[in-house]
Amino acid sequence: MKSLCRDCGWTGEAKVSRCPSCHSPRTIFHEELGTLSIAHLDCDAFYASVEKRDDPTLRDLPVIVGGGKRGVVTTACYIARMSGARSAMPMFKALKLCPDAVVIKPNFAKYKEESRRIHEKLDRLTPLIQPLSLDEAWIDLTGTQRLHGATPAQMLARLQAEIERDIGLTVSIGLAPNKFLAKIASELDKPRGFSAIGAAEAKDFLANKPVGILPGVGPATVSSLAEIGLKTVGDIAAADLKLLANRLGSGGLRLHRLAHGQDSRIVDPDQARKTISAETTFNDDLHKREALEDELWPLCEKVAKQARKEGVAGRVATLKLRTPDFKIHTRRRTLAVPTQTARTLFQVARELLAAEPGGLSYRLIGAGLTEFVDAETAGSDMFADDERRTLKNETAIDALRGKFGAGAVVSGRALKGR
Repeated sequence: MKSLCRDCGWTGEAKVSRCPSCHSPRTIFHEELGTLSIAHLDCDAFYASVEKRDDPTLRDLPVIVGGGKRGVVTTACYIARMSGARSAMPMFKALKLCPDAVVIKPNFAKYKEESRRIHEKLDRLTPLIQPLSLDEAWIDLTGTQRLHGATPAQMLARLQAEIERDIGLTVSIGLAPNKFLAKIASELDKPRGFSAIGAAEAKDFLANKPVGILPGVGPATVSSLAEIGLKTVGDIAAADLKLLANRLGSGGLRLHRLAHGQDSRIVDPDQARKTISAETTFNDDLHKREALEDELWPLCEKVAKQARKEGVAGRVATLKLRTPDFKIHTRRRTLAVPTQTARTLFQVARELLAAEPGGLSYRLIGAGLTEFVDAETAGSDMFADDERRTLKNETAIDALRGKFGAGAVVSGRALKGR
């Protein structure tokens, strides 16, 4: 099988512009289509699409989901993107580009429910699903053909149609021999896309792409590579391994493999979450340390509660700050004992905040935990008696709030910030 009609399911060997069975133009052709089994599913403008589905009057309007004029864009629909609005863009800039946009405050409870419905359909295909976020996931369909009586490409085409029919949302799918190529493929034909990248073509396909397309390559690495004349993925593929290793250490060797289209990472349903964080954007910039601490405490409570819920403890505490010019400053500190308590996270974050230069104003503050360990293992640390006492107290507060409401127990720090 090299050709597939996404509408009626026709399969064939020849490349066709229209399906010979139903005459649909939505056909896909690839030499390796019948053997590829690693996929990346990405919902199209997910949050905005949910809002448009629930309010048909928004269908033909530019919609931006975000946190108000001083926030950032969470999702921009495709109509808004035509004006230049993009995710993570400052809201004021997005509205300047797209002044007619309808701005909607995010409703994450609703988005989580729609994500759950999509994942229910994924679960029927394979247990090998690795979510990246609410709206995207990697899928490994290796070895499922006999069970379902269809190739991975056929199953994914059916899945795509079922999601649109039953949930009213569209998704784009990338099919490839590994995770890296699958994620790139899912971006090639959005929205409602279905694209494949095979192993044989991967190196040539990637050659003229900028190095920033490689996972883990941010602006600093782009600049570092440019200094030694490496600007495209093809440049990295042809580069001397010793040069890459001297410049980037083991990361240089990883990039060399990716540049050849090689990615040995497995689709891991049990891969631990990398970070738990919370942040808030202020209506007006804040510069007084005490006011910033008042905003910081409830964020620490939120992060710690989620860590306890997931049964993990973080080894590293983080503080995030954004200045009025939208520059982000992130500070980290490794803890003596892994924590899942708000008190410990707040103490460390407050110390990191105190170390920042005085007199600066901020438009956003955030707190987080990362580098997780199992909470039961962390709790056995012989030096963690004080941490265990705090954990016991905060867990009791969780129970009281769960029974009587969020306002049943309010900390002195929270009252102080009111």
